[in-house]
Order: sequence, then structure tokens, then C-alpha cells
Amino acid sequence: RNVTMRFGGLVAVNDASLSVPQGSIIGLIGPNGAGKTTLFAVIAGFLKPTEGTVAFLGRDVTREHPHHRAAMGIARTFQIVQPFSGLNVCENITVGAYLRHHKPADAVAKARDVARQVGLERDLDKSAASLTVAGRKRLELARALATEPQLLLLDEVLAGLTQSEIRDIIPVFRAIRDGGVTILMIEHVMQAVMNLCENVYVL
Repeated sequence: RNVTMRFGGLVAVNDASLSVPQGSIIGLIGPNGAGKTTLFAVIAGFLKPTEGTVAFLGRDVTREHPHHRAAMGIARTFQIVQPFSGLNVCENITVGAYLRHHKPADAVAKARDVARQVGLERDLDKSAASLTVAGRKRLELARALATEPQLLLLDEVLAGLTQSEIRDIIPVFRAIRDGGVTILMIEHVMQAVMNLCENVYVL
């Protein structure tokens, strides 16, 4: 509600308000430099807004740290995908699973489930550094999903994908939503936005 984010004299986000109903897929669009990723950083707790509030499930979380918000059920992907390149795909996803599963065997089992969900089950033993762009995007999605979020913030997860890769991943987003995860997505690929989103905010 009424989020403003200033960096010195630069106003990156100016009085932005939006609502994301549970069980929905909501889009956030706008030109480069409009402040979309900055707003995501505010929602996820990486930045404290200069003005305004963030509420999650009826609770004011404006001053909560990112790891507390993750524990509450907020997960995000990043525009620039940076997997742990020294780990394989399964190990990367397991890092996220440790938020809810403290026993290694349980965390690995969760990682394998998530890999199946996003289409990475055949790549579990591959080095994360060896994945294609599409594979890295799926891995970024899987790491966030492994934290078992209630709200998933997707930051341009389709950027750099071909038309066929976009077509292949759209049903994955729908299945995630149908599994009980609410999605707020920043996206420039209007084909996906119009296919997936019930409401779209323009920043």
C-alpha cells in the first residue's frame, strides 16, 4: 500500500499500491526502469520502503527481514539467474528445501519432487553450470518452490526463452497455482501475461 522507494534523489517507486488475492496469478508490467524489480525487493524484504507498507496474510511485514518472510511463505526468483555453479541441480534445489526440511534425506526428497514439477527430473545429477538458459530458469523456479511458498514472486523468468520454451513452461505455472501457490509475476512476454494473468498492474 502506497509504497515509495527513494535512493537519495532518485524515486525508484512512487506511491505504488497493489493487491494479490490468494490463488491468483497477477502480472506486473511496465517499461525497463519503471521500478518493478525494486518493488519486488520491497515485497520480499530486501529493501525497506521509504514510505508505505507491505502486508502478507493480513499481517504487516514491512520491517520483517527476508529470511523471516521466506519462513512465512514468500519466495522470489531473480532476474539474473545465479545458481550455485559448484553444485549439481539436485543440490541447488535442496538448498531451498532446507528451509522446511532439516534432515538431509527429507530435503533431497523434496528437491526431487520439485524437480519433477518443473521438468528437471532428468537433469538432477548435472552440474548447474552446464544447464541451458531455459534449464537455469527452471532451476531458479525450482529453488524458490522448494521453500514451499504461499506467494511466489517471479521476476522475468521467461526472459531469454524461445517461443517453444515459453509454451512449454506456461502449464508449469498453472500447475503451481493449482497446487495452492499464489503468483505475482514481472514479465515482458505479453503472450504469457495474457495467457496466465487474471489481473495486470502497470507500473
